[in-house]
Amino acid sequence: MTDHKATLAREISARSESLEAHLIAIRRDIHAHPELGFDTIRTAKIVEQELLALGLTPQTGVGKTGVMVDIKGEHPGKTLLLRADMDALPIHEQTGLPFSSNYPGKMHACGHDIHTATMLGVAAILPHYRHQLHGTVRLIFQPAEETPESGAEAMIADGAADGIDLAVTLHNKPELAAGEIGLTRGASTASSDEFDLVVHGVSTHAARPHMGTDPIIAAVHLITQLQTIISREVDPSNSAVLTVGHIHGGTTHNIVPDSCLIQGTVRAKSPATRAHIETAFKRICAGVALALNTRIEVNYQRGVPPLMNDDALIDQLETILSHQFGKTIVAKPSASFGAEDFSLFTERAPGCQIHIGSGAPGRDDHLHNSDYQPDERSIHAGTQALARLAIDLLSNNQ
Repeated sequence: MTDHKATLAREISARSESLEAHLIAIRRDIHAHPELGFDTIRTAKIVEQELLALGLTPQTGVGKTGVMVDIKGEHPGKTLLLRADMDALPIHEQTGLPFSSNYPGKMHACGHDIHTATMLGVAAILPHYRHQLHGTVRLIFQPAEETPESGAEAMIADGAADGIDLAVTLHNKPELAAGEIGLTRGASTASSDEFDLVVHGVSTHAARPHMGTDPIIAAVHLITQLQTIISREVDPSNSAVLTVGHIHGGTTHNIVPDSCLIQGTVRAKSPATRAHIETAFKRICAGVALALNTRIEVNYQRGVPPLMNDDALIDQLETILSHQFGKTIVAKPSASFGAEDFSLFTERAPGCQIHIGSGAPGRDDHLHNSDYQPDERSIHAGTQALARLAIDLLSNNQ
C-alpha cells in the first residue's frame, strides 16, 4: 500500500508538472483581463474551452456566469465538489508585471486567477483515474465571491450543490511559502453580518438641548455598549469582532439633529456565537433606546456563515496530503476573520478549505493589495493537492 501511494504521488506530481507552463499561461491571460462579480464572461469562456478540449462536457451559465462539470468514475459512490472562484477586485494594479491588468481599476489581487488555472489542471488529471474513482468529482468555477451578491448562492440555486456528499475549496496564501500546504481545524473563515442603525431623536438648537432629544449622545452610548458584547458576553476562545465603520449625524455646529446613522459589521467563528451576538445586539439597541428616550431603527442583515472545516475530513486530508507531498501536514487553528461564501456549500455537506502557499521569495505580500504578486509555483502544488485528495477520497480504500 505504501509503495502504491508513493507511486501515485510521483505520477500526479509528474502530470501536474507537465501541465504547469500551460496553466501559468492561462493564469496570466486571466490576470491581464480581470472581471468583477458576475461579469466573468471572458474567464468563463476560457474555462469552457479548456474543459471541452479535455473531452469533458461543461455546463455553462450556472449561477449566471458559473461553469460546472462532472467527472464520473467507473464505479458508483459519493459526489465530491471542488470549487475555484473566478472574479477579480475593483483595485488598480500597481505591479508593473508584463501581464498586469489591461483594465484600469480592476485586478486579480486575491489570486482567483491562480485558483481557476489550478482547477483546470485538476480537470486535466482526474480523467486519467476514472478507473479508481468510486463516485463523481464535480468541478465548479464560481463568479462573484468578492461581492455582496454571492456567486455561491446563485450556483447553489441552479443546482451546483445538489447531491453532493463532500465539498472542498482552495485558497492561495502568501503568508506560506510557495508550495506549502495549510489545513485548518474549526472555522477557516468567519461569518460576515452587517448592520445599519438609525438613532431617531428630536432636533433642537445647540443652546437649548433640553428642548430636543440628542441622537448623537445616544449613538455614542450605543457604540460603547455594543462593544461589551464582545468583551463581556463572548467566550474569548470563541473570538468575534464587532466593528463600526461609519457614523454620520447632523449637518452643522449648532443644531442637535433629528437622527444619527451607524453602520458596521459583525464577524464570528462559530454559529452559536454568531446567533448570541445578534440576540444581544438587538437587546442592547432596545435598552439604549429606552434609557435615552430615542427610537432606534435596526436593520441587521445576515451575510455568509463561518466556513466550518469538518474534523473527519481534515483527519483524512492530513494523511492524504502528507503522502502526496512526502512530509507531515498537520492542521492548525485559523486566525482569519475574513469571510468566504464557500461556507454556503459547507452548510450543505461536510467540507473544508485548504491553503496553498503562494509567498514569493524576498516578498511580503498580502491579499487584496495593489502590488500582490503570488508565486506561480502555487499552481503546481494546488493541482497536485486537489487531484490527489479527489482520487483518495473517492477510492474504495477510504
